[in-house]
Parts: sequence; structure tokens; C-alpha cells
Amino acid sequence: MKRRLLLVLFTMLLQLLMVTGANAAQPAKASLLEQRALEWPEWSLPAPLPRPKARQDLIYPDWFAGDWEVQSDTVNQDGSILESEPPLLHRARFQRNRAGQLVGDRPFNATAIGKALLGDKLLSVEQDPERVNRQLARLSGDVLLETSVIGRREAVVPTDNGREAFLSDELVLQIVHGPGAPRLSRIETLTRYEQCDAKICADQRQVSYGAPGLQTDQTLAGRSSRFRLVLTRLPQGRAD
Repeated sequence: MKRRLLLVLFTMLLQLLMVTGANAAQPAKASLLEQRALEWPEWSLPAPLPRPKARQDLIYPDWFAGDWEVQSDTVNQDGSILESEPPLLHRARFQRNRAGQLVGDRPFNATAIGKALLGDKLLSVEQDPERVNRQLARLSGDVLLETSVIGRREAVVPTDNGREAFLSDELVLQIVHGPGAPRLSRIETLTRYEQCDAKICADQRQVSYGAPGLQTDQTLAGRSSRFRLVLTRLPQGRAD
């Protein structure tokens, strides 16, 4: 359950998880993210991630467009699947915003991953209308999970098969409001996505940091995780 809680803290924002359009990514940024992936799990703060503005959404390459079924497997540090952890299945949706940019359907995606992890314990997900990078999840037991992206960087790099890989690195601030003092944690997630035939495959690396100020969630601080994601496109109308 701790593994699943860690995953939901990140994936509630679905960092499938880009301050600017993907085609505008610079080679220097790509080198930085690729180097950071090699350094995992020996990460520390401050991370080299600029803070996104309130209305700067995550912009994805065109090959993310549509509805997908996502399978997430926990893997060992060497990339082999951890057989003791069952795969997590949920849906994801990417669509055009008013500016024609491809973005995640945040309420749909957050609800899908939340229900897959928590079931009926997740009551609702609310998107902040003024801050695209902030969401509120209401849980049973009068618990409120506040999630904000406080750092982000992305890059597009060529691959050996002549296509492209998309790298995203996000630092998320999580505050759990409920009985007792608020519990705070910071989670960094770096994901490399590639097109694999008609699917999207991803290698996702994650580290949780302690947090100053409010009470730190010691169950997450200092923990590192790695996941393998496979996105399979759904026929139109199948994501509901």
C-alpha cells in the first residue's frame, strides 16, 4: 500500500506524465535530464527544475493524443519487474486545449488513477481553475490531499529507431490535510517515454524528499521507486 500511495502522490497529476511545447525543447535540457536519470536514485534538492507559472500546463507530443489504458509495473533498480507487486491498471486521456496544445484531461486522469489505487476512499478530484498545476483530492475520513507542481523540465531527444523520446521531470509538493497537523512531502519523478509500435513505453524513476516547515511524512521521505509504464491506445469512446 505504501508503494501505491507513493504512486498516487505523483500520478494524481499524471506526469505521463513541460512548460513549453515539446518541439521547443533544447539539447542542453535533454542532456541535463538524461544525466539526472543516470544519477538516480542519488538525487538531492534543489533539483534543476524551473517553477511553472500558474497557467502553464503540461504539453505533450502529438503521439500522446487520444484515450489509453495504462499498465504500471514496479521494477527493481536494474529494470527487472518486481513480481511481488501486481501491476496497476487505469485509464488516461489527452486532448487539445483552446490553444490547440495537447494536454492531459486532468480531472479524468486524476480520478482514474485515484480510483484504481484507493477505490471508494477517493470521493472527488477538484481542479484549481486559476492554477493549472494544482489539484485537490477529497478522501474518506475527512482527508484532503493538495497537490502542486513546483518544478518542471522537459526535453525531446532522438532514439536509435529514428523516432523521438520525450523526457519529463517534475517536482510535486503534497500536503495531506486531515486529523492532526498537515503532513508535507516533495516527490520528484523523471519519466522517459518512447513510441513502441502502436503503444507508448516509459521508464519512470522517482524519489521522495523530506520537507521543511510542516510535519514531514516520514513514510515517504528518502524513498526511491522505479516503474515501467505501457500505454495501449483505446478505440474512440472506450475511456469512460
